[in-house]
Amino acid sequence: MTVCVKQLNGRLPVAQIVLIRALISIGLTSVGLRLASVSPWGQQRRWLIARGFLGSVALLCFFEAISRLPLASATVLQYTYPTFTALAALLLLGEQLRRRIGFAVLLGWIGITLVVQPEWLTGAAASLPLLAVLCGVAGALFTALAYVCVRRLSGSEHPLVIILYFPMISVPLTLPWVLQQGVWPSGSDWVWLLGVGIFTQLGQIWVTEGLGSLPAARATSINYVQVVFAAGWGWLWFSEAIDLWQICGGALVLIATLISLSARN
Repeated sequence: MTVCVKQLNGRLPVAQIVLIRALISIGLTSVGLRLASVSPWGQQRRWLIARGFLGSVALLCFFEAISRLPLASATVLQYTYPTFTALAALLLLGEQLRRRIGFAVLLGWIGITLVVQPEWLTGAAASLPLLAVLCGVAGALFTALAYVCVRRLSGSEHPLVIILYFPMISVPLTLPWVLQQGVWPSGSDWVWLLGVGIFTQLGQIWVTEGLGSLPAARATSINYVQVVFAAGWGWLWFSEAIDLWQICGGALVLIATLISLSARN
């Protein structure tokens, strides 16, 4: 999904990408709900609406960071959310934070620091724009809160119902913005927009299933491995350099993921 967003390279407003992604998701999810003979409205509608709103804001922030930062850096900032998720699940859901998971989250943060390469670490001037970095961190915070809502809903709602409320909120949230600033996509843009919609839909289905099967902190800490994927895609697709700091940080992220997996019963 991130590769598809990055390929659009700022040609389309972020809100427009989120809107088209939402319309694709509504279509695919509606078909799935009809095939499963499930009512689309759900039971805990306040939580469902909250999940949709928080997820939509998170996606806007994340896509904005992708458009302004190297792919690996934007993804690394987004994947600070397991820490926020662990704390939010502790405060809002009363989930116990096991020491091994806490250590995995801490190790992941160290790895993330190595990838971001702040000035106090490397001695070089920071090259990442502050506003873009703040967008990435905001996206992580809202993602964490959205995933806590998913965890809360997973015991009573069908995964496709949880997924449906995400784009249902995204459409009215982004439509006014797109009507003012929208740009008609070119031929190749439609291919990448379709990729954003399809890959996001697959990711949403599987992350919702995962959050229904594992505690929120453990499930989301496993997702640290996407940092490594992002660095690889950035190098292969966009010729983004990878240095020793990023390799060491990526290795720590992988170790954090393995520790999180080993904590499973």
